[in-house]
Amino acid sequence: SPQMELEALRSIYEGDRCFRELSPVSFQYRIGENGDPKAFLIEVSWPETYPQTAPVLSMDAFFNNTISSTVKQSILDKLMVEVEANLGTAMTYTLFEYAKDNKELFMENQPVHTVTSASNSIAIGTPDVPASKKKDKKEQLSKTQKRKLADKTDHKGELPRGWNWVDVIK
Repeated sequence: SPQMELEALRSIYEGDRCFRELSPVSFQYRIGENGDPKAFLIEVSWPETYPQTAPVLSMDAFFNNTISSTVKQSILDKLMVEVEANLGTAMTYTLFEYAKDNKELFMENQPVHTVTSASNSIAIGTPDVPASKKKDKKEQLSKTQKRKLADKTDHKGELPRGWNWVDVIK
């Protein structure tokens, strides 16, 4: 019965910080450590007729907000196959463990690396960075140019007539 399964889940996952009982019929499990870019959270809710009918699986948790919807859908699809195979049995533990065992596979198409490598490469300094800095210099005035402009203005902040003629000649 779900009551027995609930008690089993509580004892199995006691002290497991990845497990969260949202209600006696709704559970979350975090697959992966906190801070792992490939960690994700599965929510399993039991309808009244569970386990004869499939539990409701969800990845709507805010925790998953960086995971692409296609990856979420493929994870749910894979879990549903497991659900079908286990209908009529207490399967919440099975689903969580299945997700744990297949974490890499589930997340293989999640474009995590692009995000992390991009931020790393800027810190390290890739060839791209100087190029973009050069571009900026053309568009933005350097400090000395700004100072020169400031010197040319009178105290009211208005530029005297003809202040920019020199630049035109240049």
